[in-house]
Amino acid sequence: MTRLLLGVALLGKLALCATAQEMLAPPGQVRFESTDYKNILHWAAPSNSSSLHYHVQYKIYGEVDWLNVSSCQGIQRHHCDLSSVTSDTTEWYYARVRASSAASSSKSAWALSHRFNSRWSSKISPPTVKLNSSKQRVVVQVKAPRVLVRKMHNNVDYNVYVTHGNGKEEVYEIACCSHKLTLTELKPKTNYCFQAQTVIPRHMKSSDRSSAKCITTA
Repeated sequence: MTRLLLGVALLGKLALCATAQEMLAPPGQVRFESTDYKNILHWAAPSNSSSLHYHVQYKIYGEVDWLNVSSCQGIQRHHCDLSSVTSDTTEWYYARVRASSAASSSKSAWALSHRFNSRWSSKISPPTVKLNSSKQRVVVQVKAPRVLVRKMHNNVDYNVYVTHGNGKEEVYEIACCSHKLTLTELKPKTNYCFQAQTVIPRHMKSSDRSSAKCITTA
């Protein structure tokens, strides 16, 4: 009888320990934010919690095993760069994060992200635009973000939009791997405005247009 009572007491203590470890609320708003194929996982801290550490794992859709993101174990920030482990644009991924507290030796449940694929979810940045003009000639130089160029191995195209003083718009395509468009024989004393757009042909993706830059010919 005594052994039975001791066993019941021990089970009760174990149950209380397990309950204490689950008392920590999980992180919230776990989501990927991706620009130019730089894939960052973000999350919000649990409510009414402080001095927490976070642990991040990921897996490929369809796989069973979760893998630790080695650079995001026991971190205190609320984001983790998963670009290197989610770089295959043909794969879909999940990520999850949980919180832990050294003070209470407790851990939260895992909080799961939505399924993610950078080909479909990553936003593309517009290129920078630089103008060099002389009399009736303008050279338009465009440049995509370096991280995007590296990821796409220079397979980046551009659209350049030219708005004439009368409001007419023309579109010029700059194919890989040029970064320059030269326009000659422009009308004198006329205002021209230029915008550019980054295009990733193999993924059928494009950016918003850049802000307009304008010149008036001599």
